[in-house]
Amino acid sequence: MGTGSIQFVAFGVAVVLISNLSQSRTWRSAVLFVASIAFLCLMGQHPSAFLPLAGFLTIGFVALLLLQRGWSRAMVWSILAVIILYVWLKKYTFLPEESFLRFPYFTLGLSYIFFRVLHLLIEAGDRTMERNIGVGEYLLYTLNFTTFISGPIQRYDEFARDQFSPEPLPLGPRVIGLQLERIVLGFFKINVLGAVLYSLEQDALVQTAQPLPLTLKLFAVFRLIIISPFFVYANFSGYIDIVIALARLMRLRLPENFDRPFSATSFLDFWNRWHITLSNWVKNYVYNPLLMALMRRISSTALEPFLAVFCFFVTFFLVGVWHGRSSEFLFFGVLLGLGISINKLWQVLLARAMGGKNYKSLARNSAYRAFGRGLTFTWFALTNIWFWLDWKQIDSVFADLGFVQWVIVWSAVCLGATVALEGWEHLRRAVLAIKTSDGPVLTSRYVRVVYSSALGLLAIAITVLLNQPAPEIIYKAF
Repeated sequence: MGTGSIQFVAFGVAVVLISNLSQSRTWRSAVLFVASIAFLCLMGQHPSAFLPLAGFLTIGFVALLLLQRGWSRAMVWSILAVIILYVWLKKYTFLPEESFLRFPYFTLGLSYIFFRVLHLLIEAGDRTMERNIGVGEYLLYTLNFTTFISGPIQRYDEFARDQFSPEPLPLGPRVIGLQLERIVLGFFKINVLGAVLYSLEQDALVQTAQPLPLTLKLFAVFRLIIISPFFVYANFSGYIDIVIALARLMRLRLPENFDRPFSATSFLDFWNRWHITLSNWVKNYVYNPLLMALMRRISSTALEPFLAVFCFFVTFFLVGVWHGRSSEFLFFGVLLGLGISINKLWQVLLARAMGGKNYKSLARNSAYRAFGRGLTFTWFALTNIWFWLDWKQIDSVFADLGFVQWVIVWSAVCLGATVALEGWEHLRRAVLAIKTSDGPVLTSRYVRVVYSSALGLLAIAITVLLNQPAPEIIYKAF
């Protein structure tokens, strides 16, 4: 069952209908648990393939029990054990191959379970958890099928607030309509927009490896760089739209994971809008503790901004490493860390040179913001090369172009992104400015019904006509 397919949506809708047969929290929890187990079974794996996952969950729960019973000294060792076990099960390439398990086993969703288990251990160790968590609550939280594959990464207290509330979230006609609209939009993003972008991306990748004239080669590389970020966005955000809507129909609120990321005017701003729950997780559990630890040891106020620069680099380097087990992702992490830390350093130095008031005035300047938006897209497009290509493919992309040709390509990407994204912002504002007494026409109920119906029909028609499986969600690999 593909995670962006009609079958997945149908499975989710069936679970929604069954879950709403009763508003009892016991019933809703039982339905969610059975649905999550059924979801795993539908992955078509032999039961033995789930043993390592079961072992990981068991070790995580045992560590949680120790911390909940006051064994605070076990916190560091528990976290280290979970990290080491995760790295081993994911078969990171710096580990000796002979140490890995010899039979095929299921690791899908392990990366997101890893974040949830670490979150529980840290909160229990810091005594910030309001109450102890039993095995049933633990499994519901870690195996929740709506967040199992690719997030979003939800805090336990947010999950428990809705899932175990004696008074479930209201579910009126307006809420149902909005969530159905969101499912349609997500399905369209994955199966139409994402599929088209993926086809164009693969065509451009093939052309970069062919002996073409220089102008055609440059155009192929340009298209590859430009299309890839939009494909990842359409594919991943489409899946997130579907699972957030399904969860809300089950009376469970999931956190938002995207907020118009290509409107970001800096790389720091971009990561506040892209994969928001991942950014928040590493901010809370990596960046903040690391910065506080350094500030306790280095008391100079003049150095504090530069400590933040260093902490940003470390944090986002680890984000890159988390995404994959091979050396490509080490470089991906370096590029992420450099983008964030250089952005922060630029802000610090420019504010010091200009003064806070003048810097804030510059940051509001429309031309400065437009260029920042284009530069942000360009850096993200660069990092994206190491996100989805291996070294052999990267070599074929870079091999035939010299320094001057790459300067031309990246200049064209930056200029094109600056103009296109600024144009999009102006168009969006102009369309939203068309209003009636009830608000913007574009967001009115009637317009939304029309365009969501049209998108739904188009997506189903194209899916049926092409008779191809739905594109896999790219983030399920992580």
